[in-house]
Amino acid sequence: MTINKKILAHSAAITSLLLTTATAYATNGYFAHGYGARNKAMAGAGTALVQDAIAAAAINPAGLVNVGDRFDGELELFAPFREYNASQGNHYPKLGEMPLTSGTQESDSNFFPIGTLGWSHKLDNQQSIGLAMYGNGGMNTDWKHVTNAPGYPGGVYYGGRTGIDMAQAFIVGTYAHSFDNGRYSLGIAPIFAAQTFKARGLNSFAGFSSDPNSVSDRGRDYSFGAGFRIGAQAELIKGLRLGASYKSRIYMSQFDRYKGLFAQQGGFDIPDSFNVGLSWDASSRLTTNFDIEHIRYSEIKSVGTPLAPLLQGVALGTGHGPGFGWNDMTIYKFGAQWQQSDKLILRGGVSYGQQPIEGSEVMFNILAPGVQEWHLTSGFSYALNDKDEISFAAMYSPQKTISGPNPFYAGQNIDLSMTEFSLQLGWSRRF
Repeated sequence: MTINKKILAHSAAITSLLLTTATAYATNGYFAHGYGARNKAMAGAGTALVQDAIAAAAINPAGLVNVGDRFDGELELFAPFREYNASQGNHYPKLGEMPLTSGTQESDSNFFPIGTLGWSHKLDNQQSIGLAMYGNGGMNTDWKHVTNAPGYPGGVYYGGRTGIDMAQAFIVGTYAHSFDNGRYSLGIAPIFAAQTFKARGLNSFAGFSSDPNSVSDRGRDYSFGAGFRIGAQAELIKGLRLGASYKSRIYMSQFDRYKGLFAQQGGFDIPDSFNVGLSWDASSRLTTNFDIEHIRYSEIKSVGTPLAPLLQGVALGTGHGPGFGWNDMTIYKFGAQWQQSDKLILRGGVSYGQQPIEGSEVMFNILAPGVQEWHLTSGFSYALNDKDEISFAAMYSPQKTISGPNPFYAGQNIDLSMTEFSLQLGWSRRF
């Protein structure tokens, strides 16, 4: 098969997956804790040690020169468990107040299959190209119909069954070039992004919107945009590597059906981020990795603007309209892998990043409880033969709870919690 035919075949597969697979992450905000089974098994550490075409596209394109001719296909089962608990409150609701029904509520829709694909090809000893598809998400909740106090309609926000469903998918082309016999490399990866969104149960907020008819229950909407990632790797001394990459802000078209909900008349760009990492061969069999990732959620108006302006008369959907109030995130990741035998590599890792939601923002973030901080991971790769390899990654993110007041009902407190698990299996073929 020629290179062009390979590219077309894999492009068709990636496009099909993009259109049929919904992603549902909620780990580091709504960015995944890692990309590709090998990287995820080390808690996302690997900016200086790229091992497959997926990680090259999603973490550091400069590493593509080291992965050879290969195809990577992976499937993950992701399970986030979300709940909130509302206190009783200390007075009978007044006109215009919005008390939540006291007690604990759990979100449905807890299991999500997620596919990822990657392909790479060496043009010569110094140049490689690649193509990959991966996703982000995390704004996915499904709160059942809550029965409220007599005289109040049902639903979390008095609008019936409540929740939002948001997914982001990326098709990424990658080019990398090495220098000085492979000691240094640079890479660039143009990114095409597509995202989908739908909301229901939010019509009680229509009176606070610049476009009351475009707040909730408008079905699924789509948005498209583009950006890029650039990266570099360098071998500082033998066995010690440095890597760094930067992903630009991805400018997306507006969600027209929800221009009365999101700031800037339906704007929902994807924030820029950067990674830096070290990889050290501690021995001939043991490699350790340390990464720092920074995500600038606060730069996106619909994500970073707090809810407080709503109480000051600023309407939803306007240029500086209220949002989820997310802060920026900085995540620290440590991972290691051990070559147990010629066929088996064992991996493990841990990461920590302070979650992005302030206690004052819990009311609106019942819709998007991206509160996780710790991720504990493990996994392995096993060579079936000289061309085929399977990889596995497991992740556990222990329960994290944040608490804050209900700004629409004085005296009521809300606890917002989430726990996560994931299992990922991948198959790779070298050509």
